Amino acid sequence: MNENELQSVIHSWENINLVVRYICDHPESLDTLMAIVFNDSRDENWRAAWMVDKIHEQHPELIIPYLPVMTSFVLTTKNSGKKRHLLKLISLNDIQEENVALLLNHCINVFTSATEPVAVRVHAMQILFHIAQKEPDFCGELTELIEHEMEYHGSAGLTSRGKKLLKKLSLTRTKQRG
Repeated sequence: MNENELQSVIHSWENINLVVRYICDHPESLDTLMAIVFNDSRDENWRAAWMVDKIHEQHPELIIPYLPVMTSFVLTTKNSGKKRHLLKLISLNDIQEENVALLLNHCINVFTSATEPVAVRVHAMQILFHIAQKEPDFCGELTELIEHEMEYHGSAGLTSRGKKLLKKLSLTRTKQRG
């Protein structure tokens, strides 16, 4: 399937699951789908990111090689739908050491932005939690950030995830002291 064919299918939700299955069966077509994900010229291209998310659920090994490019792209895209899916995918995988600083700064900005959609902020918070697991000195600062955001910009989704992560951060800090 070429890029034009994929682009036309993206407009039609009823065909998207068929394309996900097709790409799972023909992973050589994944480059074409990823080209659409990394193209911000059309608003509906976020649907390609949704498809990549669904492919990852079935075959994460197909998506993992694209994580470095996803990380670079998520730092620049303004498309909230793409941010949501790409941050989710990044949060579900190991963060490469060379991307920790980039993601730390970016995710703090996203997480503390009241203008970002809740799902985007929650995935950024999850990435920050994973970074804190790699960099235990960051646990205290992240705890304060989460508490602040829950108090001043909390939503049901952010508060729910925040409470779970605060418990885990508390355990991590207790182990550090002991």
